[in-house]
Amino acid sequence: VYYINLIVGNAAGIGDLWWGRAISASMLLISLSSPFLGGIADYAGVRKLLLAIYTAICIAAIASFCLLTPGAIFTGFILIVIANVGMEGGLVLYNSFLPQIAPVDRQGRVSGWGFSVGYAGSILSLLIALPLAKAGRFESIWFMVAAFFALFSLPAFLFLPKDVRLGLTASQAGLTGIKKAWETMKEIWERKEARKFLISYMIYEDGVNTVIVFSSSLAATTFGFLQMELITLFLVVQGTALLGALVLSKPTDTWGPKRVVSLSLLFWFLISVSAFLVSGKSQFWILACFAGLGLGSVQAGTRAFFTQFIPKGKEAEYFGVYSFVGKTSAIIGPIVFGQVSAASGSQRPAILSIAVFFILGLILLNRVKGGGPNVQL
Repeated sequence: VYYINLIVGNAAGIGDLWWGRAISASMLLISLSSPFLGGIADYAGVRKLLLAIYTAICIAAIASFCLLTPGAIFTGFILIVIANVGMEGGLVLYNSFLPQIAPVDRQGRVSGWGFSVGYAGSILSLLIALPLAKAGRFESIWFMVAAFFALFSLPAFLFLPKDVRLGLTASQAGLTGIKKAWETMKEIWERKEARKFLISYMIYEDGVNTVIVFSSSLAATTFGFLQMELITLFLVVQGTALLGALVLSKPTDTWGPKRVVSLSLLFWFLISVSAFLVSGKSQFWILACFAGLGLGSVQAGTRAFFTQFIPKGKEAEYFGVYSFVGKTSAIIGPIVFGQVSAASGSQRPAILSIAVFFILGLILLNRVKGGGPNVQL
C-alpha cells in the first residue's frame, strides 16, 4: 500500500501495475538464480553463509525504503526488487534445512510450527509499527522493520547446522549446481508423481502469491480501508494464519499433507469468489479472517508434501528446483492481476483471476499419488 498509493498513486490501477511488475521481476530473478544458488549451497558447503548474505541484502533494501518520496516510482521499483530477491533467495536456503533438522515423521509439524512462529513475528512487528503509523512516521517504520528482521534472524545463524566446506569455489559449485539442477529437473520430470505435484504447485502457488502481493491494495482501493484499519486488519489476519498453521501442523503428518493442502485450496477458491461478490467493509473483514486460516496451512502443507519426493543428500538441490517452480509461477499472477485491474479500472474482475489458479491447482493436485500420512494412526 505504501508504494502503490503513496509513492506511485493508484489512479486507474497504475499503482497495481507497477507493484505487480516489481514483484514479477524479482520472482523472475529468483527463479533463474535458484539452481545456481542451490548448487553453491550443496557443492561448496556454504548454505548458512549464503542465507546470511541474502538476509543482509533484504535488510539493507528495507532500510533504504525510508529514502523514497512520492513520485520516486523507479527507485521504489528497484528497492522492491532487491528486497524481494534477498527475502526469497534466503527462503530457498532456509527451506532446504527442514530435512536436516526434523525427522520424516515430524516434518509436517515442524514446517507448521515454523510458519506459526513467522506469523507471530508479523503480529509483533505490526504492533510495534502501530504507534509509528498513527504518528505518520513511516520512515521510522522501515528502520524498525529492518532492525526487527536482523534481530530475529540471529537464532537461525546461531542454531542451524554449521556449514561444512567441500573444497569447490563458489563459481565451480554454482556451475555444478546448474548442471545438477538440470539433471534434477529431468529426474523429477521422469518421476510421474513428482512431476504432477510440481505442475499443480506451480498453478496454485501463483494464486497464493498474488493474494499475498495484492491483499493490502485490494483492501485499501476496493473496500476503502484506511492506513490504521489496514494495520489492524493484518494483525487479525496474521493471527488467524498463525492459528491455521498451528492447528493443522499435526494433521499434516497424520492426515497427510495432500488432504490438508486440498482442503485449504478449496477454502481459498470459495474465499476468492466471495471477495468478488461482497461489497461492504465488514464483509471483507470476515473473509480476510477466514482467508488467514488457509494461508499458513497451504504453505506448510505444500513444503511437507514436497519433502516426500526428496532423496537424502539432495535437499538444497531439490528445494532449488522447488523454489524455481514456485517463483516462476509467481511471475504470472501479479502481472495478470495488475493488467486486469488497469484494463478494467477495477480490481473486482482481477479477483476472479485468482480463483482460477486455486481451482485448477486443486484439480491437478488431486491427481497426484502420494502425500499420505507421515505418521500411521
